[in-house]
Amino acid sequence: MSDLFDLSGKVAVVTGGSRGMGREMILAFAQHGADVVIASRKLDACEELAEEVRDTTGRQALPVACHVGYWDQCDALCDTVYDEFGRCDVLVNNAGLSPLYPSLYDVTEELYSKVMDVNLKGPFRLSAAFGKRMFDSDGGSI
Repeated sequence: MSDLFDLSGKVAVVTGGSRGMGREMILAFAQHGADVVIASRKLDACEELAEEVRDTTGRQALPVACHVGYWDQCDALCDTVYDEFGRCDVLVNNAGLSPLYPSLYDVTEELYSKVMDVNLKGPFRLSAAFGKRMFDSDGGSI
């Protein structure tokens, strides 16, 4: 059964990867043999987790600061992954924004745009950028 989850030689990228569910996914990917890319807005948190991954699993762990609400940062993340590893086998669009607000009526256009940028626009761009490279090479999963 352990072979079913063998990710040796694979590279996994997780946005929102420095805490919560993203952190747990990073640890699980590394524990099953994948090298990992930890992408989040807070580089220090990514670096801390990368050190933990390297110390506990021996896998490569690349911390990358990335705000997925900005397409230029999404493109830079993709370029960084392919420059460093030459491949991406798994992309997890985990980053998300879910602010609390008193009522729908109180949601401003600015807040709405921020939520859409992170929750929709970013994953769309990342899926397009990584998907193109996956399609042009050995494939992968998003």
